[in-house]
Amino acid sequence: MFAIGDFARHGRVSVRMLRHYDSIGLLRPAHVDPHSGYRFYTAGQLARLNRVIALKELGFTLEQVGAILDDEIGADELRGMLRLRRTELEAALEAARARLAQVGARLRAIESEGRMSTQDVVVKKIPAVRIAELSASAAGFEPGAIGPVIGPLYEELCGRLEAAGVTGFGPGIAYYEDAGKGDGSVVVHAGTTVPEGTEAEGVLVHVLEGFEEAATVVHRGSMDDVLPTAQALAAWIDTHGYASAGYARELYLECPEDPAGWVTEIQEPIHRS
Repeated sequence: MFAIGDFARHGRVSVRMLRHYDSIGLLRPAHVDPHSGYRFYTAGQLARLNRVIALKELGFTLEQVGAILDDEIGADELRGMLRLRRTELEAALEAARARLAQVGARLRAIESEGRMSTQDVVVKKIPAVRIAELSASAAGFEPGAIGPVIGPLYEELCGRLEAAGVTGFGPGIAYYEDAGKGDGSVVVHAGTTVPEGTEAEGVLVHVLEGFEEAATVVHRGSMDDVLPTAQALAAWIDTHGYASAGYARELYLECPEDPAGWVTEIQEPIHRS
């Protein structure tokens, strides 16, 4: 048998917690010395302690934990519950990371207010181009919603083109349009320029219309950090007497493995205000 302190160390819990579990009948000691009142536990009780802690982490109250254990839940069922909880926690963590990235992008946009140069904005005609593309919906136009959609689209697109023996494709061109659901969702089109006659299973090949007039600016770095550049472009459009004529396109000029080295031209269609 183990004294309560030794059992607490083996179970990686506090003595105070074990005393509480004893007081509510969740984990009674195997023996209590009638003279000293000292509590003693057996190694076999670690199994019940592990289940108590695991069920607590699943979000059950101690009262619910006691009821579940009294029903003698099996190890397989408990493992299934833990796997489900792990999946939920991973999803919550990913959502928190996405929110943190969006907050960071907004903060950088705020910090760059009034400091970003707009002298590099160029107004030019964007010619039509033949592209191969795949598309999917995103919940919104913010980088945190676009990133998880467009990355897998490009991976799938490149894989299908390579499987079809298509060579010489690129650079990438992404464009967007309203999904028409009234909830702010957009359709993401992930495309790449291809030679005439290109065919690949499950890939749409077509001529993407150009813009008669577009305000363009080069963004350097990850597209997760595009917000300051995009808003500087918006400020230039507004102050120079233009109005936006739709979603901006993204022409990926350089895409090394490290996103910090990406070079992307932002092309926003415009007309005179």
